[in-house]
Amino acid sequence: GDHDMIVPFLSTEAWIKSLNYSISDEWRPWIVDGEVGGYTRTYTNNMTFATIKGGGHIPQDNLPKECFAMFKRWLSYEL
Repeated sequence: GDHDMIVPFLSTEAWIKSLNYSISDEWRPWIVDGEVGGYTRTYTNNMTFATIKGGGHIPQDNLPKECFAMFKRWLSYEL
């Protein structure tokens, strides 16, 4: 989640930057039931970094709908 204080998404973003992957698609929202569920950024190696808006370290506890939507999209290559 983007509110994770144990593993902040900024640390993950910095690690990805250290890999020197080029960005192919800048930050954009992904939608669940008409609302923003989080944001994604895609890189040229087909890697997509996704966040869950408002989620903490264990977002499935308080945002199960968003987590399940992200998981289904990941399985079907939609993110």
